Amino acid sequence: MTFALNVLIVLALLFVLVLGAASLIALFLYIADKTQTGDAIRRNYPVIGRFRHLFTTLGEFFRQYFFAMDREEMPFNRAQRDWVYHSTSGKGNTVAFGSTRNLTIPGTPIFVNAVFPPLDDEFAATKPMIIGPTAAIPYRAKSIFNISGMSYGAISRPAVEALSRGAARAGVWLNTGEGGMSPFHLKGGCDLVYQIGTAKYGVRDEEGNLNDDKLREVANHPQIKMFELKLAQGAKPGKGGILPAEKIDEQISKIRGVPMGKDSISPNRHAEIDCFGDLLDMIGHIREVSGKPCGFKTVIGSSDAWEEMFELIQKRGADCAPDFITIDGGEGGTGAAPMPLIDLVGMPLREALLRIVDLRDRYGLKDRIRIIASGKLVNPGDVAWAICAGADFVVSARGFMFSLGCIQALKCNKNTCPTGITTHDPHLQRGLVVEDKWKKVANYATSVIKEVEIIAHSVGVAEPRLMRRRHVRIVQSNGDSIPLNKIRPSFGT
Repeated sequence: MTFALNVLIVLALLFVLVLGAASLIALFLYIADKTQTGDAIRRNYPVIGRFRHLFTTLGEFFRQYFFAMDREEMPFNRAQRDWVYHSTSGKGNTVAFGSTRNLTIPGTPIFVNAVFPPLDDEFAATKPMIIGPTAAIPYRAKSIFNISGMSYGAISRPAVEALSRGAARAGVWLNTGEGGMSPFHLKGGCDLVYQIGTAKYGVRDEEGNLNDDKLREVANHPQIKMFELKLAQGAKPGKGGILPAEKIDEQISKIRGVPMGKDSISPNRHAEIDCFGDLLDMIGHIREVSGKPCGFKTVIGSSDAWEEMFELIQKRGADCAPDFITIDGGEGGTGAAPMPLIDLVGMPLREALLRIVDLRDRYGLKDRIRIIASGKLVNPGDVAWAICAGADFVVSARGFMFSLGCIQALKCNKNTCPTGITTHDPHLQRGLVVEDKWKKVANYATSVIKEVEIIAHSVGVAEPRLMRRRHVRIVQSNGDSIPLNKIRPSFGT
């Protein structure tokens, strides 16, 4: 009885203590809210006004896990992400009981299955394709689906290493991103595409100009197969980036060729490229110095502006042409970019790709310039559509981030990525176990390629690059679908 009474007294004292502490905290918050001038809600509704900010912050979490349907989320819905997650197991990716996709939404692609598809023994794996036939060392690219540019610095050391090892296992290439080539890119022994951004990290002199000696040194790595001159990316066309001084440690300084202790600013474009003639000259110079194929990556604002480049190629001769063009859609992603650029600038990939493919083919350069599609293409249907539209290759960054375990927490720009992919916090990086994740990367790439080949088989061709625009229909606003070659005719449809 005495023990029980003592327990009740202790609990009562704790309750009073907690209540008193809560009251003091509430009083402090009340005074702070009433006296501050920056937030009208908190000033007019002290203490309780703070819940608005809390619920706004948590809203993203609750929508993602409790309220949004499988096909509703942006930028990638749960069905898209789940397909990637399941594919990383390497155990197949079948579903039951029918599609959950609304097939009446305008823009939805519907592939045209053949009445008499090829028999199983008439079905072939995708053949390798040569890029840069006029380069000293052309690249024989094995895979139609590859890893798009993600810089070391934008993503973490274990993320880069897992991508490198997974790419090597799956036989796909890995784009370094504009941050230069790190030891972790080389770790797996995969094929690498070296991206040269406007700051020319890794191949620059002290003034930020292209340094031929450093370019040769990079090109001497046998893993470097091509160079990609980055003009623009989908999420922020026409805008450079800032690498804060606090992120430039000794290793980053060495890799990128920038000094420690000061911000590194990427220009919004290549200062020495003022016209298409300059662009072709730069591409030719990089190809000549490196001996490797060279192309460029950009976002299309208007295809009319690019006709001048193809006319110039026709005038100079096909040897001056870029070996490839990577088309990024205006919906492309990055760790951080201004919202107006993400939302409103640049043509979406599903329009831009068709226009550039048509320009290339109209000027007779189909066998000379390879087209690479980039921008929110993470599932087999996306990849198959791009190939039907005329792309020779497809690259994805966010699809491979999902394969690493990304949960779309949207914290890429805050160094608090909970999965260790886009953070340099050692504690958070521990969650990304390279020995496990590289296998998931390889399984994802292999699954996408396999299922694109299944789609190709279903529409009646032996391999994906034999698919044409007539093999896919696009749903219109009235719910009917029209063959893509009727919407936008092209050569060979």
